[in-house]
Amino acid sequence: MRVIRRPSLPLTSELPPLPPGTRRRRPRGYSEWRALQGWGALPPWETSPAGYVLRRAREDAGLTQADLAARLGCTQQAIAQAERFESNPTVSFMRRWSRALGGELSIRIEPIERAALKARAGPGSVGSEL
Repeated sequence: MRVIRRPSLPLTSELPPLPPGTRRRRPRGYSEWRALQGWGALPPWETSPAGYVLRRAREDAGLTQADLAARLGCTQQAIAQAERFESNPTVSFMRRWSRALGGELSIRIEPIERAALKARAGPGSVGSEL
C-alpha cells in the first residue's frame, strides 16, 4: 500500500485547470484520489469515479472484498471489478452495495444555477435527490 501524506505547505484553493480540450492521459490511482478527496483538494472539474466511491465506502465500513461479496451473494472478483476506475455499476447494484454496508444510496442532480445559488446561500436543499 502506498501512503500519500498531506504536504506540509498549505495547498492553494485553486488548482490550475487543464488547458481546454486536454484530458489526463491516465486515470488517478485510488490512493492518490482518496488522499486528494480527503484533503478537499480534488480539482472541481474531476469526477468521482463510481468504482472509487464504492471502494471507499467498503473500506470505511471495514469490510474486505470477500466479506462484501458474501453479503451480496457474488464473487470477490465481481467486487474487485466494480471498484475499478472504469467500472460502470447500475444504480440497482450501488443500492444493494450501500444496503449491504448498512447505508442508503443518495444521488443528487442539481441544475447548475441552483448549485451556484446554494453555494452562495450556504446549507439548505435546493436540488432533487433519488
